[in-house]
Amino acid sequence: MKDSHVADDVTRAAVDLFARQGYANTSVQQIVEAAGVTKGAMYHYFESKDDLLFGIYEKLLSLQKAHLDQIIARGGSVDDVLRAVCVDVLETSIDHMQEGAVFFRSLNMLSAPRQQEVTRRRRGYHDEFAELISRGQSEGLYRTDIPVAMLVAHFFSDVHYLSHWYSPEGPENKTLVAEQLTDLFLSSLRRTDAAH
Repeated sequence: MKDSHVADDVTRAAVDLFARQGYANTSVQQIVEAAGVTKGAMYHYFESKDDLLFGIYEKLLSLQKAHLDQIIARGGSVDDVLRAVCVDVLETSIDHMQEGAVFFRSLNMLSAPRQQEVTRRRRGYHDEFAELISRGQSEGLYRTDIPVAMLVAHFFSDVHYLSHWYSPEGPENKTLVAEQLTDLFLSSLRRTDAAH
């Protein structure tokens, strides 16, 4: 069973090294040494350093997309669904903050096809997120004076900025932070003339 841990060990070592010294400054040799595996073992799971970087983000994207689909499938009012989605994105982003920080710093170093794949996957997520806002608008809950794309960008800018200020050792836990940022976002979405 030990083999299945190789990919996780390599990924953890890569995230740590990429975070500390940058993607470009990290060699495959450093990664395998930190992971305690051979290059051959690493290449069994990852074709290249590019593959490893893509895998780091792909895992987070897949997790968040699976959660999004589950939350939407549960149903409920659009406000409750959007709230649950926002809290989940923030909590999972906090749980994987190092991966997210590495990724946003290193995205431009991915091969062009991989960059396009990430963009496609993120757009898919953002489109479903935007659809929830549009639903709220059509139900008269959310403001329509600002384009949906800008409202989506407004929320995700908070998500992407987390790694610059949030500390797990800080006074507020991830759920409280996620709920507070979600409340701020939903307050900014609501029509001021809508009945609460």
